[in-house]
Amino acid sequence: MTPRNLTLVGSAVVFVVGLIAGFQMLLAKPPEPTVAATCEARTVKAGDKLTSNLITVNVFNASKKSGLANRVNINLQRNGFLGGEIGNSNSGAKPAPVTILTNDPNDPRVELVAAQFMNNVDYSVPDIAVKEGVVIVIGDGFTKLKGKPVRSIVASTDVTTCVPIVALP
Repeated sequence: MTPRNLTLVGSAVVFVVGLIAGFQMLLAKPPEPTVAATCEARTVKAGDKLTSNLITVNVFNASKKSGLANRVNINLQRNGFLGGEIGNSNSGAKPAPVTILTNDPNDPRVELVAAQFMNNVDYSVPDIAVKEGVVIVIGDGFTKLKGKPVRSIVASTDVTTCVPIVALP
């Protein structure tokens, strides 16, 4: 075989291998992205102090006042709570001035959130899905939050919360 033919055969082999490899890469599924944790579990034991900065609140508006959920959420964040979802309520709960959707009104997280309101707080079984935290539905009779926020209580039971992780650049 002459050097010229050898070069042509070598080039043809490289071309075919490159064509096959390129076609496989074209049809291959991309690698699955790694899902980073969005929050870190923290446990507060019964008898320890549960602080507002460990609780995420989700505020939904069932009133006729536009933007009420957003204003309540901003004030709760000023009191140290972690902001969660906000929006209009699609819950079937009867719109009282303040309703907390929970299966356990004695949950220390619920008790700490309820302590923020001037209005009496009603409790209802959750009928909407949220990611994490305490769900509050604000109705037409809502007046305001307490002037002096309650920032902590002593936990009556063990509580596990999910504190968001903030990735720094």
